Amino acid sequence: MFEYFIAKKYLRTKHKVNFISVISIISAIGITVGVAALIIVISVFNGFGSLVKSILINFDPHVTVSLPNGHTTVTEEAIGNYLASLESVESFYRFVEGKVLLQNGRNYQVTTLKGFTEQDTSGNWGIKTSLLKGDIDFNSTNSKLNQIIISQRMAIRLSCSIGDVISVSTFDNLQRMAIDFTAIPQVMVFEVSGIFATDNKDYDIEYAFTSLNSGLNTFGGTTSTQGFECRMNDIDDSDELKAGLIEKFGEESLNVKTWFDLHKDLYNVMQIERWAAFILLSLIISVATFNILGSLTMSVLEKKRDIGLLRSLGVKINSITKIFMFEGLLIGFIGTASGLLIGLVVCYLQITFKFYALDPAKYIIDAIPVNVEVVDILTITLASLFLAFLASLYPARRAAKTNLIDAIKYE
Repeated sequence: MFEYFIAKKYLRTKHKVNFISVISIISAIGITVGVAALIIVISVFNGFGSLVKSILINFDPHVTVSLPNGHTTVTEEAIGNYLASLESVESFYRFVEGKVLLQNGRNYQVTTLKGFTEQDTSGNWGIKTSLLKGDIDFNSTNSKLNQIIISQRMAIRLSCSIGDVISVSTFDNLQRMAIDFTAIPQVMVFEVSGIFATDNKDYDIEYAFTSLNSGLNTFGGTTSTQGFECRMNDIDDSDELKAGLIEKFGEESLNVKTWFDLHKDLYNVMQIERWAAFILLSLIISVATFNILGSLTMSVLEKKRDIGLLRSLGVKINSITKIFMFEGLLIGFIGTASGLLIGLVVCYLQITFKFYALDPAKYIIDAIPVNVEVVDILTITLASLFLAFLASLYPARRAAKTNLIDAIKYE
């Protein structure tokens, strides 16, 4: 393809460094910086996003099916049979939860007490991996008291440890006592059987765990949420399960939330930040491509005689257009390839050697996380080359419109 050969010669055979060649070099450098910055920044966003998602999903179920207060025409048995029939559902278990007040002497803590099926405690919520000490099996002790698992932060606030006894009062009971002074306080007694700690301080304060039977006895039909929590073989099937449940049982009969719905605002903010960074850093590439437009336009004027000679030799207009299109795309390709190389090398060094470290005493990670995704690389590459293509379009068309007689009449 002689058009590509000529375009390459125009870039390589510079007898002297002139103004046009300087602009071309600046264009390539600008694209390099923009692409490298995009690769690094987007990969860091991906790293933090994956970290947050893994922390939340380790504790959150993939799909939650709630039956508020049990006031619904749908039975738990029907939902359980439907979930059991689906191959996409890895496991599911019943749960009950509600707000309670934990008290140990003068120390107290407001939290959400969640009870779940005892045979399904094998790490479904990440409790098993987060357990510091004690036993997650609520039937493992000979104590006749209800068993409860609390977080390390909660244990410090309540000044209690494994084997200590704490009292639990539901918010419904506290509200009734505040309105009716003759009401008899209903306080449940629990024995601390385990202490856990996670990487999320909100979870450490938000939740305490017990068995399903103990949870049902604690709330005693008062204000609480009951239902099922599911974990999928593939988390991407969560929306499909949600749609299937709503279609079968009706949207008004139950409340279905996926892992994304549970923290929708957080995930949306992270996505907006990611796109904002992509758009802002793309401006660097856009400015560099404007330089391509300027350098190619001046190159067309400089090569006017060459264009005339080529046209007189029978070269078609389309070939003239392709020559300058290839020249602009070569500048864009060189800048894009260099930027990809620099960006991927920096990401590799951060992943391997963690040269930008963080203080583990302040953060839950020891270095800035980086996650390089193939889709992002392809998107950035195509966007950069597309902008270079647009910048080359006008000068190439202008070159094709060069008047043959005007170009060679003084030669």
